[in-house]
Amino acid sequence: MHVFKFGGASVKDAASVKNVARIIREHHGNTPLVLVVSAMGKTTNALEQLCSHFMEGRRDEMLQLFERVKSTHIEIAKSLFEEQTDPIYNVLEQSFYQLYYYISESPGQNYNYEYDRIVSTGEIVSTQIVSAYLQKSGLVNRLFPARKLVITDAHFRDARVDWILSARAIQEQLIPYLQQKQDTEHPPLVITQGFLGGTPQGFTTTLGREGSDFTAAIIAYVLQAREVVIWKDVPGLLNADPKIFDNTLLLENISYQEAIELAYYGATVIHPKTLKPLLSKNIPLKVKSFFSPDKPGSLINDIGAMDKHMPSYIFKFKQVLASIFPKDFSFIAEQNMARIFADFAKHNVKINLMQNSALSFSVCFDMDRVKTPALLRDLKKNFNVKHNTDMELITVRHYEQAGIEDLLKGREVVLEQKSRTTLQMVVRSE
Repeated sequence: MHVFKFGGASVKDAASVKNVARIIREHHGNTPLVLVVSAMGKTTNALEQLCSHFMEGRRDEMLQLFERVKSTHIEIAKSLFEEQTDPIYNVLEQSFYQLYYYISESPGQNYNYEYDRIVSTGEIVSTQIVSAYLQKSGLVNRLFPARKLVITDAHFRDARVDWILSARAIQEQLIPYLQQKQDTEHPPLVITQGFLGGTPQGFTTTLGREGSDFTAAIIAYVLQAREVVIWKDVPGLLNADPKIFDNTLLLENISYQEAIELAYYGATVIHPKTLKPLLSKNIPLKVKSFFSPDKPGSLINDIGAMDKHMPSYIFKFKQVLASIFPKDFSFIAEQNMARIFADFAKHNVKINLMQNSALSFSVCFDMDRVKTPALLRDLKKNFNVKHNTDMELITVRHYEQAGIEDLLKGREVVLEQKSRTTLQMVVRSE
């Protein structure tokens, strides 16, 4: 059994959906396949903006964005299904009506709860279109809602997986279908949404931005898949973001441990939570290009011989650098550190870099329109806090072979931290 994950760029329009069908026919062989699909193109970004309008009471802007998202998906469907009587149109109409009905109500106080209910629509309609098109193309499949497969707690917008309940749900629902004989030449094919989960009480949750990779890993772990393949718009894992660097190099084969480090520091090709479930069962992960599916791409497994052959560069933008000082005569010791970490944990803010002295504790973290103001307010109850926004965090793995000077042109280093293998610098443009 294999697991394929297709991100938003790989299903962004009708031509891309047709390419997914072509890849499935030509590259997955004669074994059962689970297909994990993200929202189409930039739909998640649009629905996040729609959610913001909803919470702020900006009804006109919200409805305009709703109509734009809906029409985009209807136009994609028209390019794939010529018959206007095709059932897919009723299916999409129902999904968008559910979203419209929901946003017609008054918003609650919990932004994260509202976010999950609204943004989840992107994956739902995407998989409905992909499933229907594959069915039309002769690739018989069944669409299983991820909200009933990946069971989580109610930590909305970054839900924690209940592995026992999820394993039971995935095994009970998917295995009978994957093991049954098909009346077609193709082996069983399952489609589900990435990024989404659900609580035992039936509330929709999400697994964190870019969480579709994690969905694929969860399913692969439970079903003990032979491999996971993530299909991207890049040749594989690169040592830098090609949007920032002109000359990037392909990481042909790295270890799980190296990939986990890269993901932890912010490499955007793989979600940070994806690797550990695969590592625990030694399930290989491939990253391949949906533009060039015949090329080998990158392989992540238990072989680490190539890990240190070249430096890797990771840029994180829109960073906050906060310096925290005790209000009294105490030092930055265990008791104060415990209070600081408690505030970060309360607001679910991940620290990307930390550094302390006797009198201050400096942290770098992602800017978030909801979490950041709330976190700073709580920190200021017990500490004096200074912070800067619009900072950049540059991480260089295996920096001994890197040209650091070129990275810093036009930038001022505000904070630097170095270990045996990793250099991190918080910088701002001069």
